[in-house]
Amino acid sequence: MIKVAVRSNESLEAALRRFKRQCNYSGIFRMAKARTWHEKRSDRRRRERRERLRMIQKATRKNDPNRKFRVRRRRQSAKPNRGGNGGGSSSFDSGDGGNDGGFSRD
Repeated sequence: MIKVAVRSNESLEAALRRFKRQCNYSGIFRMAKARTWHEKRSDRRRRERRERLRMIQKATRKNDPNRKFRVRRRRQSAKPNRGGNGGGSSSFDSGDGGNDGGFSRD
């Protein structure tokens, strides 16, 4: 059974959030949802086997020494506009006087 003691200077909403979080971590919601309908033994075994395989594959990927790490690039910070056409070149205004590089519509 999960118990949550309300701390001093803690709102009831915060205590309720902690209670829900503990219920999620312990799997109570998943268990209650699973018992709302009947599941055949063969289906349950099949589902549990899939879950076990998924967990094994996840652990294998996590502990793989040859695993390639993804490189996350930082977003470039927004530069302030310095007048002109918005701070960068625009595809609508190429600055070549209307010459479209020799391409024309027929």
